[in-house]
Amino acid sequence: MANLNIKATNGHTYDAIVIGSGISGGWAAKELCEKGLKTLLLERGRNVEHVKDYTTATLHPWEFKHRLNNPEQDKLEDPVQSGAYDESSKHFFVRDKEHPYIQEKPFSWIRGYQVGGRSLTWGRQCYRLSDLDFEANAKDGHGVDWPIRYQDIAPWYDYVEQFAGISGQAEGLPHLPDGQFLPPMELNCLEQHVREQLKQKYNDRLLTIARVANLSQGHNNRGPCQYRNLCHRGCPFGGYFSSNGATLPAAMATGNLTLRPFSIVTEIIYDKNTRKASGVRIIDAETKESMEYHARIIFLNASTIASAAILLKSVSDAFPNGLGNSNDMVGRHLMDHHFKVGAMGEYKGFKDQYYAGRRPAGIYIPRFRNVNEATRRTDYVRGFGYQGYAEREAWMDNFKMPGYGDQFKKDLTNPGKWVMWLGAWGEMLPYADNRVTLSPSDTDKWGQPLVRISFDIKDNEKAMRKDMRSSAEEMLEMSGLTNISGFDYNYTGGECVHEMGTVRMGHDPKTSVLNKWNQLHEVPNVFVTDGSCMTSSATQNPSLTYMALTARACDHAVQLLKKNEL
Repeated sequence: MANLNIKATNGHTYDAIVIGSGISGGWAAKELCEKGLKTLLLERGRNVEHVKDYTTATLHPWEFKHRLNNPEQDKLEDPVQSGAYDESSKHFFVRDKEHPYIQEKPFSWIRGYQVGGRSLTWGRQCYRLSDLDFEANAKDGHGVDWPIRYQDIAPWYDYVEQFAGISGQAEGLPHLPDGQFLPPMELNCLEQHVREQLKQKYNDRLLTIARVANLSQGHNNRGPCQYRNLCHRGCPFGGYFSSNGATLPAAMATGNLTLRPFSIVTEIIYDKNTRKASGVRIIDAETKESMEYHARIIFLNASTIASAAILLKSVSDAFPNGLGNSNDMVGRHLMDHHFKVGAMGEYKGFKDQYYAGRRPAGIYIPRFRNVNEATRRTDYVRGFGYQGYAEREAWMDNFKMPGYGDQFKKDLTNPGKWVMWLGAWGEMLPYADNRVTLSPSDTDKWGQPLVRISFDIKDNEKAMRKDMRSSAEEMLEMSGLTNISGFDYNYTGGECVHEMGTVRMGHDPKTSVLNKWNQLHEVPNVFVTDGSCMTSSATQNPSLTYMALTARACDHAVQLLKKNEL
């Protein structure tokens, strides 16, 4: 340990260090603090305080200069991020010019560098994976076998759902396991109609209300949801789950948490004598001062691409290609969900019916392809699920309506026709050449090597997309909708903001980076529990699985510490 800063060792030592304060990092901080560990939480961006820093949360559309539209200047300066933000949420996303990266093939890397990370702006959809997902790689030979099965994670799904608060409807589907649900939000009349039609016309289709981390009733001193559907601005009511509103206050309440924003982690420090990590080295984002912090265990939760980059930057004599990367697996098998394909249609009835509020959740149609022999496809493996909604069109949908004066205003404010939109979210296979690497020459303003991303969908996903579109068209038609139009908007990698893989779990240290407890095979006191740990992508939104894996890994880490095995 001769290379370590002695002053830092004396003054900067904790039981645990967590890198990143987003959905999984917030959970790691909460769990480790509640188990009695003095924990340092490092966040590369600014501090965001719950409620106080949700500066746009209560503003009306007319109080924004551009009425919630992104001006052309934003699109020019933020070509990537502006695809994800609007005028009310721009401050929760990075600036592209300040945080460049290299797109070897097109990939939208959406980022929120602040305390809470993207837990402030996520879509909140929460679905469990099942053994259909955990066994898929082993059964069809794509990727490596997951080192866990549903029974390993099921109690941890229970645990995180009970804390976070997930509203949803139990449906009894084996391949989409039910959870610990708060009361479900209500389907509107057209969604209920389509649910009933799918039940009648198919024996393998189900439409249910989305399972979301929005509180349908008060829960754990938070909420309930106010049905404003302004979640991406930050919720002053605590009506949805975020690090800022839920896990970080719990961690703070223990007295064991030290939060350090503006901390860019440049590497995890490896001690070749103990064969463990001894700490992390950071650069202060504001002063550019370098310093070190030390701990017995380290949880890496910087997000899929950033966590891979931190491991790749952590080079030493023992790991010349990056920490835990002797097998050249770190950065490989980057996945996302491919989407922006589906259909929409119109419905002639229900003209006397409407709905109240702005429900912050749509509908979900779980996977029905390649679930069993009866649903086996010959043109592709794996499957997809649908998210969507039905609504009555509003004035924004008919802004080209002709007219003026009182009658024109009345026409604009009358509810329009009923329409329904279905969009598919498809599983992507883990490909070794979809990967994250570091530039050998280009650096950012902090002197850190730029991330390079190479990513595309391949023949399996392209074949799936045809079915994703045609199945949506067919279901709407079978449900009595008319004027149906299918769409495929040429998805670009990363746009779904479900990036995962790059530091995958597995049985074999030769073909994976993490073991079944999310520990680096080669450095057992480093745990990685964000999206990078995923061995396959499944079709479901993945954040709930990150939460459950994080809580499970924290429990295991503390058990090992108590036995002096770390």
